[in-house]
Amino acid sequence: MKHKTILITGGSRGIGAATAMVAANRGYQVFINYLKNEEAAMRVVEHIKLNGGRAETFQADVSSETEVMRLFATLDSRWGNLSALVNNAGILEPQRRVEEMEADRLHRIFQANVVSCFLCAREAVLRMSTKRGGVGGAIVNVSSLAARTGAPGEYVDYAASKGAVDTLTLGLSKEVADEGIRVNGVRPAFIYTDIHASGGEAGRVDRIKDSVPMKRGGQPEEVAQAILWLLSDEASYSTGTFIDITGGK
Repeated sequence: MKHKTILITGGSRGIGAATAMVAANRGYQVFINYLKNEEAAMRVVEHIKLNGGRAETFQADVSSETEVMRLFATLDSRWGNLSALVNNAGILEPQRRVEEMEADRLHRIFQANVVSCFLCAREAVLRMSTKRGGVGGAIVNVSSLAARTGAPGEYVDYAASKGAVDTLTLGLSKEVADEGIRVNGVRPAFIYTDIHASGGEAGRVDRIKDSVPMKRGGQPEEVAQAILWLLSDEASYSTGTFIDITGGK
């Protein structure tokens, strides 16, 4: 049986790791990109292999054009055709108001959260597009509910970067819709992952969960299931659309 290949950026922890495991269970061979935490990435690979799946890791800073090209070239040489891309890599910085944000912080946020998505999407399209000899594929961009709420008093810069990801998702989906490529997004919120510690409040989900209609935080696996649905043939007529995974918020 020929396996489909999926690339997940930021795949060592949280939503990325959960997506890798669900994808492996669906028969994908999984290429896990990570930036720093090799140990966590290897744990995901070991889990997949113990359950009979195929997975590899690759370190790259996907905000760097040179490293993105190295990542995709390595993927080409090892596994060939790319079937699916999940643009999951992203960062969050400590909570603060806009008047306290410096330019260096803004550059870091937008480079990691927006430029990385553009670069990886570009390389995926070059390989997937039927107009370029590819056989098609699917891309899912991981956005956030913050793109719609603005995250005032906490992460307006992060929210703005995810708004840019939403716009990329819409625009690219229309560009490549007749080239065999579907592009969709998910907007999670209040998910139990390590990213909240980066913002200086590891217990943020527990603090605000009572304001969520479902009165609980979400699990990374719940986001992963939505991502895999959008990548699957079951979503074959869906492009340029979003699934909000927010407990009803």
